[in-house]
Amino acid sequence: MTRALILGGTSDARLLADAVAHAGFEATYSYGGRTRAPATQPLPTRSGGFGGASGLAEYIRREKITHVIDATHPFAAEMSRNAVAACATTGARLIALERAPWAKAPGDKWIEVADLASAVTALPLTRTRVFLAIGRQHIAAFGAKPQHAYTLRFVDPPGEPLPFPDADVIVSRGPFAFESELDMMRSRRIEWIVARNSGGEGARAKIDAARELGLPVVMLKRPELPDRPRVESVAEVMQWLGHRACLGA
Repeated sequence: MTRALILGGTSDARLLADAVAHAGFEATYSYGGRTRAPATQPLPTRSGGFGGASGLAEYIRREKITHVIDATHPFAAEMSRNAVAACATTGARLIALERAPWAKAPGDKWIEVADLASAVTALPLTRTRVFLAIGRQHIAAFGAKPQHAYTLRFVDPPGEPLPFPDADVIVSRGPFAFESELDMMRSRRIEWIVARNSGGEGARAKIDAARELGLPVVMLKRPELPDRPRVESVAEVMQWLGHRACLGA
């Protein structure tokens, strides 16, 4: 009997949850717990961490999980590493639903960096207007350059003071359209963007808008992860789960 655990938090994970529920698989959707009001899911849900790889392994054994789908954000490296270790320990099958990274296109002005410290260094010393599109848990490093005017976009209002004095916070949930991203950047006179190479279509509009406006983008490369089976579509995950419609039966 298939009993799946979806490690979620992305738009792809939401689509997968819909497909899994429609197919009638027994499954649980797990949130990281960072969003106060996450989107409603058609599956039973849990929220918060597991307590590292050992805690996840304990959960897998207790709940008799047979299949784990890592559909977390490409930058949720710790969770992905824990999933690899826990599945190796328990024998549960693992697959990653991971969108392909964006590729640099003609007209892009990317400065590719490996980590947050390098992203901070890449910003100019003189005051500029920066759209910091990296998620609220990663903004503290930019307190090292408090001279800039930062625009940030969160799903929830920030719960604590921000690490720089000049901040314009937009509270909104994506995905965002190309035209609205253009309007946002123009109205706030954005001059630089800091982004993570998340890939996929849901977050791409800001990258396309930056190209249209000729803006430099400090692009964080994805973290290195252990080797694991990986697919890019919900249909491929469903086939892996043994869904007959996806197998052509």
